[in-house]
Amino acid sequence: MSRRQLALVIDLNVCVGCHACVTSCKEWNGQGAAGPLSDQNPYGPDPSGTFFNRVQTFEVGEFPHTETVHFPKSCLHCEEPPCVPVCPTGASYKREEDGIVLVDYDRCIGCKYCSWACPYGARELDQNQRVMKKCTLCVDRIYDPRLPEADRMPSCVKACPTSARIFGDIHDPQSEASRAIRDNGGYALMPEWGTAPANHYLPRRKTRLRIHEDELVRADNPLRVEGHLPQPAAGSATFEDASF
Repeated sequence: MSRRQLALVIDLNVCVGCHACVTSCKEWNGQGAAGPLSDQNPYGPDPSGTFFNRVQTFEVGEFPHTETVHFPKSCLHCEEPPCVPVCPTGASYKREEDGIVLVDYDRCIGCKYCSWACPYGARELDQNQRVMKKCTLCVDRIYDPRLPEADRMPSCVKACPTSARIFGDIHDPQSEASRAIRDNGGYALMPEWGTAPANHYLPRRKTRLRIHEDELVRADNPLRVEGHLPQPAAGSATFEDASF
């Protein structure tokens, strides 16, 4: 276990699925230390794109008691990362100073062993460079002295309009990330794998859903398939009679 463990804490209760984190991540990491991130034939029948962060959206429950869940997912920077020991060249490694899991592109041979070992599907093969890529927590950004202190955070955190993403050292009990986990019941994804993910999620708070019957079926709803659409009264003006 490293002395520090930088990670993301994602609040599922306020994530609105706007993909600002996805686009800002793609923009920042498409250049510099991590880039380029290839996009081949993005609008064709067989698109190929490399992303460090994706947002999965799905619906849970049964109508009418359903919820839409937006679930951002990237590399979880596990404290026991299974992708590191399987790498035959040592390209995948975990930094001692901050716990970030990275890939040395000069040593990566694109064998995909790390992607097979990762239970979270966080590794992606860059089709142009033929190397495996993943979230770096914007390591080239968070330590850049040329940036203002307020900007030394992952680009996804900076871009999130609802502050659904918190960045910090989860081993520091006084950090905002640690307090969020402790005070809001934060949990790790699939802990049964024994990988000790550093990234955590804050659970959605349950609220009581109040739905009245007339909100589900209305006799005067013009969109109903059965029945007849409303008609104007005999002799009354219609839209066609209006003059402009």
